[in-house]
Amino acid sequence: MLALSGRPKFDAPVLIEPEISKKDILEVLGAFGLRDAQVTFLPSGDANSAVYPVSAGGRRYLLKLRCGDFAEIAATIPVFLRSKGLVRIMAPIASAAGRPWIHANGFDWMLYPWFAGKTGFECPLSETQWIALGETMRQVHTVTVPTKLAARVPRESLSARNRDAVRGLDAQVSEQRRRGHPMAEQFAAFWARRRGDIRTVLKRAEQLARAIPDRASAPVLCHSDLHAGNVLVDTTGQITIVDWDNPVFARKERDLMFVGGGVGGAWNNPHESEWFFSGYGPADIDLIAITFYRYERIVIDIAEYGQRIIDPKRRAGDREHSLRKLATGFEPGNVVEMAHRSYLALDHPISTHL
Repeated sequence: MLALSGRPKFDAPVLIEPEISKKDILEVLGAFGLRDAQVTFLPSGDANSAVYPVSAGGRRYLLKLRCGDFAEIAATIPVFLRSKGLVRIMAPIASAAGRPWIHANGFDWMLYPWFAGKTGFECPLSETQWIALGETMRQVHTVTVPTKLAARVPRESLSARNRDAVRGLDAQVSEQRRRGHPMAEQFAAFWARRRGDIRTVLKRAEQLARAIPDRASAPVLCHSDLHAGNVLVDTTGQITIVDWDNPVFARKERDLMFVGGGVGGAWNNPHESEWFFSGYGPADIDLIAITFYRYERIVIDIAEYGQRIIDPKRRAGDREHSLRKLATGFEPGNVVEMAHRSYLALDHPISTHL
């Protein structure tokens, strides 16, 4: 996501620390009631976030900075879920003023308890952990959100904005290549190799988007980015779901598409889906919706990474990082292959286990 205009932003790769002073960070920690804190930068996150391990009072924390696209529901939704007994949800710690986030120095900040563990990319989930993930997501999808809180959660839109952006990239890639920029050359070469796949992804996303509105499905609370990197496993084997930055009311398939979706080359084995749904329980799964969401996520990646790659104002390292991330999705077992598999299965009966 790009930073909104008029607010501080940083668009470097996640390995580069944003320009903010240690003094300002310590003041933020003070607002959370932490004094004499030790803080360092952790090279992890995304284009609009940064994280800092913190030590204070003999305890460890993780401070998260958000820029540009922050909404308070990123903090209030996980806090609400924890209050309903969903212990596998990571929720921020309240500030001294009693709010689970603060706005300071042009950024939004959340403080979390330290989690000693690995992501689902680093540590494949066991059968027990998959079942636990399924149980937790069933709870998320069936929870009743209070009216006032629900009013602040966006509802999904099937807008063609990103699909239109991908169509526009084709002409922009050619134009940049004529200018002879080295990164434009690399991007154009990638685009030429993958043009057939890109057009297939785009065509199928549009085809499926037209079918979605006619298929009845009640919206539920969704995480919206439930990939392996957002499921952590601690040293005792317990799982925690993190990064509730963009909760949304949508069809349950918005989350379920990640199970078997191959994001990052993970979660692409049928037995994992079986374990997940044994925890999730009986469900009327719409395979057309699953397939649409898988293709649409690829479209969004192409649109967002593509815009970063062709943006001459961005640092070279950021543009290179974006090209690598985009190319990864076309590798075997990753998102493009798994979306194609879903599409080819559409003529088969829809079952609970995808």
